[in-house]
Amino acid sequence: MRLHSTDRVHPKRQTDAIQGTIRWDAEKSIWFFLMLTGGFLAIIWTPSWSGFLVFLATTAITVCAGHSVGMHRLLIHKAFVTPKWLEYILVWLGTLVGMAGPLGMIRAHDMRDWHQRQTVCPPHPSHGAGFWQDAWWQMHCRFDLDYPPHFEIESEIANDPVYQWIERHWMAQQLIVAVPLFLIGGVGFILWGVCLRVAISLSGHWMVGHFAHKGGHQGWTVEGLPVQGFNLPGLGLLTCGENWHSNHHAFPHSAKLGIDKGQLDPGFWFIKSLAAVGLAHKILGPTDMPERDGLKRLGPDEIGVPQTT
Repeated sequence: MRLHSTDRVHPKRQTDAIQGTIRWDAEKSIWFFLMLTGGFLAIIWTPSWSGFLVFLATTAITVCAGHSVGMHRLLIHKAFVTPKWLEYILVWLGTLVGMAGPLGMIRAHDMRDWHQRQTVCPPHPSHGAGFWQDAWWQMHCRFDLDYPPHFEIESEIANDPVYQWIERHWMAQQLIVAVPLFLIGGVGFILWGVCLRVAISLSGHWMVGHFAHKGGHQGWTVEGLPVQGFNLPGLGLLTCGENWHSNHHAFPHSAKLGIDKGQLDPGFWFIKSLAAVGLAHKILGPTDMPERDGLKRLGPDEIGVPQTT
């Protein structure tokens, strides 16, 4: 079976994209349970409107400016360009979402993308399992291939001392937020602004990925691939535009995810606001790169269904 390459993932002669083992990831699992426990304590032990507002503000900033814009559209897909100091800030905010450091996020994203571009995709990277099993796999486990491909992050990112430092201490980055929250509002603000925020962000990220590969509205399809992306209408504001996953599969290079009329995309609004003050340029849209092989536009009433893996 011929395996396809991507920009950062290149199969070796012995690479097998299917044969592997799903293993419990102790660090990832314990981290999530700690954040989840702290989140429950925030609600039960230190309930307050001020804590809830801290949760809302810190979540909005880290998910939108950080994860969606900084980590996903800027660092991973290079969909636009900012001054380096601003790039560092946006990626750091993305690290605060609590999934991984910048290098770890690139690896997790690109390996999943590489799997989904093959002729056959295993159930872990395709979100092919049921709801609860997929939750366990994605938030508490990792998929280790027996014969993995060569993975290489471009040197300007991999050798960047700032990114290396953030990567080494990605969990400890929460202290930079936790200390001022403690000084302002005590332990309660830490539970609301760090623990609950991270627990909800991790759970929400998984749920969007899970349902965006299950079926529903599909503006585009990439023929010949076992895994398709699906849009989740009505969740544009809540997900900062990451819900338009069919669009993202069609145009992974695009900074704009909500490309059709009425598709709300707060992440792109933020990028445009940066551009308005001269802090973002070379912003890529859907038509600014060559079209993907097999890309097909679906009619407005066509509902996609996931293909078997």
